[in-house]
Amino acid sequence: MGSSQIGIVNDAVLPLDVRIQCPCCRADIIGLDCALCGFRMLVSRGIVHALPPERAAHYAQFMEDYERIRAAEGRGSDKEDFYLDLPYKDVSGRGKQWHIRARSYDCLIKHVLPPLGQRGAILDLGAGNCWMSFRLALAGYRPIAVDLLTNEHDGLAAAMHYQRHLSEPFPRFQAELTRLPFQNGQFDAIVFNASFHYSEDYDATLSEAFRCLRSGGIVIISDTPWYSREESGRRMVSERHAAFLQSYGTASDSIRSLEFLTDKRLRALEEHLSIKWTVHSPRYGFKWAMRPLIARLRHRREPSRFRIYTARKDA
Repeated sequence: MGSSQIGIVNDAVLPLDVRIQCPCCRADIIGLDCALCGFRMLVSRGIVHALPPERAAHYAQFMEDYERIRAAEGRGSDKEDFYLDLPYKDVSGRGKQWHIRARSYDCLIKHVLPPLGQRGAILDLGAGNCWMSFRLALAGYRPIAVDLLTNEHDGLAAAMHYQRHLSEPFPRFQAELTRLPFQNGQFDAIVFNASFHYSEDYDATLSEAFRCLRSGGIVIISDTPWYSREESGRRMVSERHAAFLQSYGTASDSIRSLEFLTDKRLRALEEHLSIKWTVHSPRYGFKWAMRPLIARLRHRREPSRFRIYTARKDA
């Protein structure tokens, strides 16, 4: 993607040079309608719906559970300031994760993205309420937000709070990680924004990201839990499902998300995809750094840790 000119296609805001692929039959298309298989990407509230019916059915229970749990946890707000302050301040006081998100984003913007240069095109995968796309746009990049959720509190429709503060609104697509509606080789960076662990197949998810990446571009995994041992990650998943079942009446396990990373899993991805990870370690503060030691002293399961992993697509 080179130009930053914006066009309107079926009421959706799109850069004029974004190239679309049908998520059903994988044909390269012009516009949002596939003449080959007949799939139409409808637009609602400026969001392009690129989730085929059978895939929407696959994720239906997951999305229902996810939205219900997030609403019960008090995620989102009716106040615009809540969204504009993210990730540096959570005016609701409910989101404990925002301290981590802020430190990760600072590392991303200061140490990972600068080599892209100005106006780099970035896919924000797992964009949620689009806070990262907003911050990237303010920083001069050209983001496209992608997520499964489209609601106004915690999904893509929450971008209404940001768009009026930008000279150019960023595009939004409802799509899944393994069937992105974009043609090959057009993005400078692809960021898994606290979303990679929702993947059901890490190999397939990363392969799809690299397909959409230009030569020399980078894939970035941010804010996915890491454990030193597989057993610790599995215990976390079991504890999480049990807690959800007790609190919300659902284990939220309708799809087989992989949920976490380990060094073994990362090495396997390097081998299978012929890539090399670079690891960045944001500083989350003294208390956060002490959590593994405290867990050992108290004979508890090791806590999750977060790093940023990047891999470059060979030219």
